[in-house]
Amino acid sequence: MKPKRNKLVSLFLVFSLLVLSANLYAKERRGAILIITKKNGQQIEGELITVKKDSLLLFTGVDVSVDISEIKFIKIVKKSKVLQGLGFGLLIGAGSGALLGLGFGSRDFMGGSTALEDAAVGGIFLGAIGLLVGGTLGFASGIEKTTLIEGKSPRWIEFYLNKLRKKARIRDYK
Repeated sequence: MKPKRNKLVSLFLVFSLLVLSANLYAKERRGAILIITKKNGQQIEGELITVKKDSLLLFTGVDVSVDISEIKFIKIVKKSKVLQGLGFGLLIGAGSGALLGLGFGSRDFMGGSTALEDAAVGGIFLGAIGLLVGGTLGFASGIEKTTLIEGKSPRWIEFYLNKLRKKARIRDYK
């Protein structure tokens, strides 16, 4: 085998080991954090374990079953993704700005700026825009959603519970 081919095979093997060993790093699936407001005003906060036919099972330190007919509101608590959005926006914006600056730079015509200076300016400019856009999208994706259950039709409640089931730790409880 040629040295270049050996490097490619080695790179492929390392990449395969990293990708295929993802299960080694997997954590136990977690359910969504819910804040349930009952019709009597009592609030219960906990991890959604499963959605049963007529109740929700939450873990609040102990397992608590909440009957659907007693629920007024369900709020799904989401983690803030602002920092993640800021990071991705900055990386994408700065990277594309630098590439655009290199690609369309002045190439030192008549004493102008160099391509590296253009790449830096493009990276800073588009990086700032990416920072704003990414932060805004991260903030928007982390907004908690409160859903009114009281007074809804049984068909609507069944539809909502099927959507909520996807966020449970155990999805296919019968």
